[in-house]
Amino acid sequence: MKELVSIITPSYNSDKFISETINSVINQTYTNWELLITDDCSTDGTIEIVESYVKNDHRIHLFKLEKNSGAAIARNNSINNSKGRYIAFIDSDDLWLINKLELQIEFMRKSGYALTYTSYEKFKNRDTFISNIYSLNKLSYKDMLRNNYIGCLTVIYDSKILGKILMPNIRRRQDYALWLKILKQIDYAYSLDMVLSKYRVLETSLSKGVFANLRYTFYLFRDVEKFSFVKAFFVTIKYLIFYLKKNK
Repeated sequence: MKELVSIITPSYNSDKFISETINSVINQTYTNWELLITDDCSTDGTIEIVESYVKNDHRIHLFKLEKNSGAAIARNNSINNSKGRYIAFIDSDDLWLINKLELQIEFMRKSGYALTYTSYEKFKNRDTFISNIYSLNKLSYKDMLRNNYIGCLTVIYDSKILGKILMPNIRRRQDYALWLKILKQIDYAYSLDMVLSKYRVLETSLSKGVFANLRYTFYLFRDVEKFSFVKAFFVTIKYLIFYLKKNK
């Protein structure tokens, strides 16, 4: 029998896109999954939309936080309630291709990998293609200090090997922090170099580049990784320099 996959989704005022996200999960060729959506006090129609899916599919579960707490808390609530061996992530505005789970779980099962990721597409509006983000073959903890190469919507980890690992409670970069946390336990994360997910670039996020996130990257290195102030500063500068060289 195929192993259960627990899919982790935080939601907050996601009524414009969450139906598309849920449908991309329902349409998966790999069918032994549970979708755990934790809502972070939405004030729009998100709850009603999700509840309509819950009524019609026993694999979909909705949890509601009592106060707005951020994506890390929402994701961790879903992880804590998960029952599957494999933990996968998709946010409430992103999409999976139909065979995403089937191909990636088989990739992990055959090779015994604990943490995997894939390439993905960036798009905006209804279906306006921006670019494909191609993944590197494998990544170590040291590699990941240079750049967050891993898209959250592409990740699956094996809780049988790693246990349930939660995201640090920080407002941003919590996914990056989780990959670093896992890579302290294992030598490498491995890529299935196929475009299997679609990351939606929202108009509100178009201006949020590396500079907007730079201070959160510094906080991650200092407060989560526990680097000294000086080391955190210099690792952050290296992160910035690498980004600028890559995108010049």
